[in-house]
Parts: sequence; structure tokens; C-alpha cells
Amino acid sequence: MITPDTKDWTWVLDEPCSQCGYDAAAVDPATVGERVRAALPRWQEALSRPDALTRAREDVWSPLEYGCHVRDVFTIFDGRLQQMLTLDGPEFANWDQDVTAVEQRYGEQDPAAVAVELAAAGSTIAARFDGVSGLQWDRPATRSDGARFTTASFSRYFLHDIEHHLHDVGA
Repeated sequence: MITPDTKDWTWVLDEPCSQCGYDAAAVDPATVGERVRAALPRWQEALSRPDALTRAREDVWSPLEYGCHVRDVFTIFDGRLQQMLTLDGPEFANWDQDVTAVEQRYGEQDPAAVAVELAAAGSTIAARFDGVSGLQWDRPATRSDGARFTTASFSRYFLHDIEHHLHDVGA
């Protein structure tokens, strides 16, 4: 059984991640699209490995489950990015990633199909980040728990999730 992750990961905006080494302060938001595209082949490789369906430990997701999560992060965050760019001060609804993993049966999905879906969703959000410029980086939004973002901080927060989970799957 996977214990739900209740940690508020916004701390990665203020200090480097001790687990994966990600340093949000060193990320130029204008490079987020490029970095997402650079991560896609690494995700493809992880999802094509023979151990893609295997949990290294019972309480840790398999590469397939992480791949499903990242695919969904791409989709959810793309919708949120669109809101930030088109609405004034949107508030994001709560997304429970652990409930989604169970309801969508992440561990039972086809790794090859997930790889295709992940690549498509990643390409979409990468292109959307490529289109952000100027004052758009300062547009605000609030998460349902009260965490506040600008488009720039949102991009850095988002990228940590993608790159951290590559670390989780050893890719």
C-alpha cells in the first residue's frame, strides 16, 4: 500500500531538493519547455524497461505508475497554465494524485500506451510554456490550499515534479 503524499512540495521554490538535486532558483522559466522536451526520451526509456511494472518496494510506485502520474501532471498543469494566461487570479481546484492513481488503475495501464500519451501531453505543455513571454510570467494564481504562484514560480514548481520523478525511476 502506498502512503499518500501529503507533503507541501512548494518548499522546492525556496531551497534545492536534497533527494534529486533540483534547484528552482537556477531555472530560467523560459527554458522549461526545452527541459520538458529533454525529459521525454528519458521517460520513454523508463517506460520501455522490463521492470516498468515492478515496484522496487511495496510502498513506492513503479516506473509505470510514475509515468502515469507525470502524464497526468502534464495535462493538469497545462490546464492550470492556460487558466493563468487567460483568467485574472484563478484558483486551482484540489487534485488528489493518490486518489487518481487508484481510480485510474495506474499499475494496470499499458506502458507503451502511457509512453505515447506522456509524450503527447509533454509536448503540448512544453509548447505552451514556450509561448509565455514578458509580463505573462508575472500572472498570479492560487492553489486550493492557499499557495500562491506566478507563472514563473509555477513553471519551476511544475518542472521539479517532472525531473524529480525521473530521479525516482532511475532514468
